[in-house]
Amino acid sequence: MRLLLFAMLFFAFAPFSGAQKNLTVLTYNIRFDNPGDGEDAWPKRRDHVAAQLRFFAPDVFGIQEGLLPQLEYLNEQLPDYHRIGVGRDDGKASGEFSALFFKKDRFKLLDSGTFWLSETPDIVSKGWDAALPRVCTYVCLRDKQAKKNLWVFNTHFDHVGKTARKESAELILKKIREKNTANEPVIVMGDFNAEPAEAPIAVLLRELKDARALSVELPFGPEGTFNAFKFNEPVVRCIDYIFLKGTQLKVLQHAVLSDSRNGHYPSDHLPVLARLAW
Repeated sequence: MRLLLFAMLFFAFAPFSGAQKNLTVLTYNIRFDNPGDGEDAWPKRRDHVAAQLRFFAPDVFGIQEGLLPQLEYLNEQLPDYHRIGVGRDDGKASGEFSALFFKKDRFKLLDSGTFWLSETPDIVSKGWDAALPRVCTYVCLRDKQAKKNLWVFNTHFDHVGKTARKESAELILKKIREKNTANEPVIVMGDFNAEPAEAPIAVLLRELKDARALSVELPFGPEGTFNAFKFNEPVVRCIDYIFLKGTQLKVLQHAVLSDSRNGHYPSDHLPVLARLAW
């Protein structure tokens, strides 16, 4: 009888224990607060963005294009998360962020920072042929459940400069090598403004792997990630990605989330989600 009770308890709690070591990550260009977006302006969709994030409950997520009031709203709506990042225009609060959010109760922050995608990454700057300053924000997190460390880099490449996009990819790989001296697992996410066959993605794939290609289950959702708020047109342009480095994390599922409400997307990009396992 005692042996039977032990077996019942073991099988009841074993799935939960394993699930604790799973890790959900998400990247999301939330579109900056532009009053000119009309029916798709931030005040009309911000509750949808927050509700979507609450529902999928990623352990770590990165956003692109968010302005400080947008990030503060998300922090209010998602109090279980800590936020890291600075504005690209002054290294403080001005301009768009490539911010990272992570669950406070699961992770301990070991290191963090932001660098500019330019020839002078340590100071506020615009690089190569880019139209705008661009940044990459990173964290090193201690996963208290898995008892392992994890590096996450979140970025937004320039939409104009071809050289800037390629050099930005080279710079991120260089920064990973410099920071991650212990060869711990790395996640690189963001809006790369480059499709799979273009040079910046080829550069990244020299040392990283696309989570979509690694997924054990067939990828879910459309192949494209940029919808331009055009709800009635196919989403075909893929420019948002989650990449991995190292063999410590296995990709269980990959999805592009095409959630909508009353004929409107919550952003002009679809978020990309990956469920991982240590």
